[in-house]
Amino acid sequence: MERKSGVLMHISSLFGDYSTGSFGNEAKYFIDFLKECGFSYWQVLPFCMVDECNSPYKSYSSFGGNPYFVDLNVLNQKGLVTKEELDEQKQQTPYSCEFVRLYHTRQKLLLKASKRAENREEIEKFIADNPYLESFCRFMSLKEANGELPWYEWKNSTINEETLFMWKFIQFEFFSQWSEIKKYANDRGIKIIGDIPIYVSLDSADVWSNPELFMLDCENKPLKVAGVPPDYFSEDGQLWGNPLYNWDKMEQDNFKWWQDRISHMLTIFDGVRIDHFRGIESYWAVDGKADTAKDGKWIKGPGEKLVNAIKKAAEGKLIIAEDLGNITDEVEKLVKLSGFPGMRVFQFAFMDGADSTHLPHNYPKNCIAYTGTHDNNTLLGYLWELNDYDRRRMLEYCGYISPDWERGYDSILRTMFASHAGLLIIPIQDLLGYGSDTRLNIPGKADGNWQYRITKEQLDGIDKQKFRRFNELYKRM
Repeated sequence: MERKSGVLMHISSLFGDYSTGSFGNEAKYFIDFLKECGFSYWQVLPFCMVDECNSPYKSYSSFGGNPYFVDLNVLNQKGLVTKEELDEQKQQTPYSCEFVRLYHTRQKLLLKASKRAENREEIEKFIADNPYLESFCRFMSLKEANGELPWYEWKNSTINEETLFMWKFIQFEFFSQWSEIKKYANDRGIKIIGDIPIYVSLDSADVWSNPELFMLDCENKPLKVAGVPPDYFSEDGQLWGNPLYNWDKMEQDNFKWWQDRISHMLTIFDGVRIDHFRGIESYWAVDGKADTAKDGKWIKGPGEKLVNAIKKAAEGKLIIAEDLGNITDEVEKLVKLSGFPGMRVFQFAFMDGADSTHLPHNYPKNCIAYTGTHDNNTLLGYLWELNDYDRRRMLEYCGYISPDWERGYDSILRTMFASHAGLLIIPIQDLLGYGSDTRLNIPGKADGNWQYRITKEQLDGIDKQKFRRFNELYKRM
């Protein structure tokens, strides 16, 4: 694992004028910021469409791209969106994603843009060459034709051709625009890490087109659903509700669907994190009709067989195993066997006073260290909410002994930069030193998540020379 550092920030959190971040010049500006600071990686969250709670971890497709990330200025430059239409899309606030507004307006504008596209043959060929995207476009068109009902309740099989082409146009623009951003990053020495949710949504093109690969009953309802038992985040556990895989069926073709998924992701990213990697060793199975995840049970997963299929598809590119949560000896053995770097999170290091694997002195070189993830509080928010004893103990560990604990923030950052971890990733909120009001997600909470955005002025206010010096001093450049 090369000794480098990077920043965690989703595309939606980028600044811009149109209610959410996108694949425009703002992304290039952020890449230039990373390079100036001496960072080498940009980590993002899943690129798929969000669900009704705006989460990118439950989507209509694990292959398709989020329409909101298509940059409107690029479409304007191509003559596909007018200046007046751009003005109508101007946001009301720069500080949070306007998901309700996007839901009601963005697709209507993209439909207009698709009707003006003159490169229809190019778009059709791109989709034809990507069968998973073609399936997604058909799924979304049929979903509209059936009043947005879930696929297992569809009656109408007639597709509106304008709607179908709109979705093809969106996916063509999404991947074309992202390809330019990724090239811009790579040309400047910045690599992009993507994110793969281990499970998919029941109401998705993935399950609709491959029902035999999932544990469904005769009515296409899930027999068992995914989740996690009670833990640090939730006393009832987390009932995710995703259908579980039919691993026996998947094994028959050496997990082709998974290999295709990994290959697809590694064409748009330089590496990927597999969320909830422990589910490959054993997964928490809950009855499909349960109200909470409390009464589930652990069932053995495909383990080494799937890991080998993933490694075959990855062809040596970076795969990160998210090995957080309820981790057993068997999970640790599987992570070690895979050779994939696992994760260490500073905020988990001081929870019980034990010699935790999350304490920086225990970090192996082959791991990715984080001050916190998208599911954690910000570092400053975490510090603020700690009791006095644990806060003093933690800051003393980081070499800071003073009653004025707020000045000890940088000592934590220095400790993380100096750690033995091969790769250090810091959320953008922790670069800014922001509190819990900028937290991205609270697991188990349905509303109010995923909305955080930065402004250009906030990004420009970060002390770039400080982080460049940290990267130089601790040999992460």
